Amino acid sequence: MTPDQLQDIKMRFGIIGNAEGLNRAIERAYMVAPTDYSVLITGESGTGKEFFPKIVHTFSARKHAQYIAINCGAIPNGTIDSELFGHVKGAFTGAVSDHKGYFEEANGGTIFLDEVGELPLETQVRLLRVLEQGEFIRVGSSQVQKTNVRVVAATNVNLQDAILRGRFREDLFYRLSTIAIEVPALRERKEDIPVLFRKFAADCTERYRMPPVRLTDDAKLLLQNYYWRGNIRQLKNVAERICVLEQRREISAAVLRPYLPQEEQQRGLARYGAIPEGDYQTERELLYKVLFDMKRELDELKAIVHSGWKPREHVEEAETAGALLTYSAHDAHPHDAEEYQQAEVLTDDTEEKTPQNLTMQELERETIRRALERHGGNRKQAALELGMAERTFYRKIKEYNLV
Repeated sequence: MTPDQLQDIKMRFGIIGNAEGLNRAIERAYMVAPTDYSVLITGESGTGKEFFPKIVHTFSARKHAQYIAINCGAIPNGTIDSELFGHVKGAFTGAVSDHKGYFEEANGGTIFLDEVGELPLETQVRLLRVLEQGEFIRVGSSQVQKTNVRVVAATNVNLQDAILRGRFREDLFYRLSTIAIEVPALRERKEDIPVLFRKFAADCTERYRMPPVRLTDDAKLLLQNYYWRGNIRQLKNVAERICVLEQRREISAAVLRPYLPQEEQQRGLARYGAIPEGDYQTERELLYKVLFDMKRELDELKAIVHSGWKPREHVEEAETAGALLTYSAHDAHPHDAEEYQQAEVLTDDTEEKTPQNLTMQELERETIRRALERHGGNRKQAALELGMAERTFYRKIKEYNLV
């Protein structure tokens, strides 16, 4: 794909940015378009996943046929089979006539299934049959019908985790993800953030005939280092609010900061690992960070207890504190062995201590096992206690055979 072709696609679909991850996703969509393979588009909410099925359809042999986009999460479970595959008269109360579903309407074209991870398991079985055999049956009918539809799906859910939890069929996942396209989060496109802000601000000022907005260098830096949990959608919201509400048209970091009310909260979440992987170089670094924080907090509690002052809230906090862990400073942080001495964290149910010669994998496994025990097998609560993202926690459970 030439640079000119790439730029033409961006202009045609209104895509802004030159980040490597974005360009790679566009190129992959363009390359797979002439085939009939199913495509799975992954990425966080608000990253612009809806552009890529349009690219696939536009550059395919189906471009003159129907293109139908469906938000699977917006259709009630009780009617989704009827919407996708149709129904016959009398199939259920209110079915006063035969009804064509989207797969019948889009025959010869492309269907975009947004938020495919929200599909009920029963509907997933029907979808799998369409992908494997090109067949479906209307609700209330016994007659098999044929359809020739290309399926492009998108999700912001980690389908591998959904498979582990029994919420998504593994065979359907492999059928959908013949070709996978990952759309990068906005925080991974730092160089594009000021350009996107300028575009959204310019659109707003032009629409409402307002003076233009200009960002100072420190404001650009603040935008680029913000976490952007809502991605492009959140950035657009901030740009439009500033254009409408801010009388000062030169936007400095001091002016911008009040429009990012979650900034400090998100930094706090990142500190405890609640923000997804990416802010930490390794999962091990996150684990140590949690352990050292627990160690510091419990040392403070010990000091309070030894001083003879035992308010109820501190006693309760001590009783529910995390797992008993002892590990060597050398293993924990080889470059800062003097800074990190052996840490001991009290257990809530035993006086037993973990041997000091545990490997890092054994230490991690033992931490996860005890957290699961304390929460009666509740994975979500155990992950929250350890400050791990749920996706990482579920993967570790499988890796250490703790299912």
